[in-house]
Amino acid sequence: MSDLARTRADFPILHQQVNGKPLVYLDNGATSQKPRRVIDALVHYYERDNSNVHRGLHALSMRATDAYEGARARIAKFIHAADPAEIIFTRGTTESINIVAHSWARAHLKAGDVILTTEMEHHSNLVPWQQVARAVGATVRYIPVLGADAEGGLDYAALDTLLTPEVKLLAFTHISNTLGTINDAARLCARARAIGATTVIDAAQSIGHARIDVQALGCDFLAFSGHKMCGPTGIGVLYGRRALLDQLAPDETGGGMVVSVTYEGATWKPSPERHEAGTPNIADAIALGAACDYLDEIGRDAIAAHDHHLAQIAMEKLSVVPGIRIIGPRGGQPRGGLVSFAFAEVHAHDVVTFADEDGLALRGGHHCNQPLMRKLGLTSTTRASFYLYNTAAEIDVLVASLRRIQKFFVG
Repeated sequence: MSDLARTRADFPILHQQVNGKPLVYLDNGATSQKPRRVIDALVHYYERDNSNVHRGLHALSMRATDAYEGARARIAKFIHAADPAEIIFTRGTTESINIVAHSWARAHLKAGDVILTTEMEHHSNLVPWQQVARAVGATVRYIPVLGADAEGGLDYAALDTLLTPEVKLLAFTHISNTLGTINDAARLCARARAIGATTVIDAAQSIGHARIDVQALGCDFLAFSGHKMCGPTGIGVLYGRRALLDQLAPDETGGGMVVSVTYEGATWKPSPERHEAGTPNIADAIALGAACDYLDEIGRDAIAAHDHHLAQIAMEKLSVVPGIRIIGPRGGQPRGGLVSFAFAEVHAHDVVTFADEDGLALRGGHHCNQPLMRKLGLTSTTRASFYLYNTAAEIDVLVASLRRIQKFFVG
């Protein structure tokens, strides 16, 4: 990226010290930091436009409604959805996937059907399908990952035997939050579409890091969170093809999503209103639209290239640290902007705690990937995840800290 210093200046939180050291924030896979523009959008709404949306005839309500629906249209453009009505605001990726599980899967799946997912899924794209399978008598099957350290990515050859006519749903992550593996989403969607299976993409780790075009991908549903793409917490999106969304029964009912209510029953509005019962998260939706503007001004292709560059530097420099086991793609294979690793003799929680003394924010644990960890013979890893404001110099700080930790525990 051409002016990294100027980009860093946009993020107030980065200009502080932690334990007497400059903050090095490498926990972007968990949540990203917020630029001043997004913070200002929140303040502007609460200071000038704070009011409930839809149906209000006074000035504040109309301004709030225009901003809220404008954000919906902006996000539709951000992912190249065909229609703003294909954008449903949710609390985040987890709720988005659960809406599909509760409203689509329970209505469309039956005993004997198969839900296909992968061995690298976050619990949010695994547990909901397990629950659906138990409820309707379906089976969950998994596309394997290749290699002792999952360095080979998904076993695409296994699709020839796994994608049987019984498969009615394929749910998969775009970028693994532990491995950094970038899955070929268009290829997977095309294979599923060929047998009539519905597709759900977990785009939590990719949405703010690369260009996403839902029409080119050919997916039926796509879920993501605002807080991983420079937006606020508590806001997310479920994209769904309009024809599918209008078929879905609402997951929640109440005000705002009805056409008519009698003492005997109710009828629902079309999408997106039918899926947004009650007062929505207005301010955070508007701020998410501001985050889209910010990311597009920097350029998502530039962000993806920057992520890849930092991941490759980190891989090279971490690979020479004694005792480290690196998880995920190797040898120049496509990798998202994160690297997970493990010390044989130091628990990830100890690594993160000691690194904090050096001003480093890392993530340690199973990363909501417990089945994958067991497959790899691990209980946890440490994860360094990068974003548009991180620098190569910060990777040097990471490596120096890991060498200090290794020396302390191992000698």
